[in-house]
Amino acid sequence: MHELVPRPLGRTRLAVTPIGLGLAAVGRPAYITLGRDEDLGGDRGVDAMRARSWDVLDAAWAAGVRYLDTARSYGRAEEFLAGWLDARGIAPGTVTVGSKWGYEYVGGWRLDAGRHEVKDLSAGRLRRQLGETRALLGDHLSLYQIHSATVESGVLDDEEVLGLLGGLRAQGVAVGLSTTGPGQAATVDRAVKTGVFDTVQSTWNLLERSAGDALARAHEAGLGVIVKEGVANGRLTGRAAPAALRAAARERGVTPDALALAAALARPWATVVLSGAVSAGQLHENLAAATAAWDDGLDEALSRLAEPPEAYWATRGSLPWS
Repeated sequence: MHELVPRPLGRTRLAVTPIGLGLAAVGRPAYITLGRDEDLGGDRGVDAMRARSWDVLDAAWAAGVRYLDTARSYGRAEEFLAGWLDARGIAPGTVTVGSKWGYEYVGGWRLDAGRHEVKDLSAGRLRRQLGETRALLGDHLSLYQIHSATVESGVLDDEEVLGLLGGLRAQGVAVGLSTTGPGQAATVDRAVKTGVFDTVQSTWNLLERSAGDALARAHEAGLGVIVKEGVANGRLTGRAAPAALRAAARERGVTPDALALAAALARPWATVVLSGAVSAGQLHENLAAATAAWDDGLDEALSRLAEPPEAYWATRGSLPWS
């Protein structure tokens, strides 16, 4: 059983709640989540998406959610969030805000864009995007993360990048990274070894558990652990969940997405588990994870849903932007 009681984000002084809100799906018209046509309908205009993001943010705030996660590449998500913070009169430090640099949104606000984002983990990109983020979020920025770091990218060995992040940390902004791909565990371990980072944000869900041991080590080293993609881009929601998850959710009187998020909340190393809800209704279904029953027997039974990491990430990479 979890309540939305604030707790420290690792070794930082930041306070977060066990469930946070990620804005990847509400800041741009297209994303890789199953069922977006049903969830969002046909109006993906800027005004409609702004209104939708504010509705979800209002619901999250009212429910006590106190960690909000965005990124430069999430279309206008930083802009939407900044406007909401200002309109609601929320003072810096009242809610912990994390953003990310490294990807740039290039989709032109089109559903049929040939490419929606471009990745560049260079020091030059960090300088530019940090300036853009600060121009929007100002003193609300609490945590700045590398977006989708990998060992192969070389960013964790880039002395200029690490120096810039160290300087940002000295100014009072926590620094972290998010991870991606079947090599997440190696990336997490490499990041911990640098001694630079305060947090790590990784994919962990009932289908992709491979980073779990590395995330436990990161937690033991003092890093805050943020879990993303807890419902596997829609694959663990009511519209696509495996039969075993559906049955277990029915027995407990919750939706499959809530039980999937409860699995992540049950990890002793998880500091924050993100909801990627696109409506107040979805958010409230996700929040039921905080009180959903979870036990070792259920964990063992649903462990059979896990896929080889390479297969999981290949499937994720094949999901359409919609």
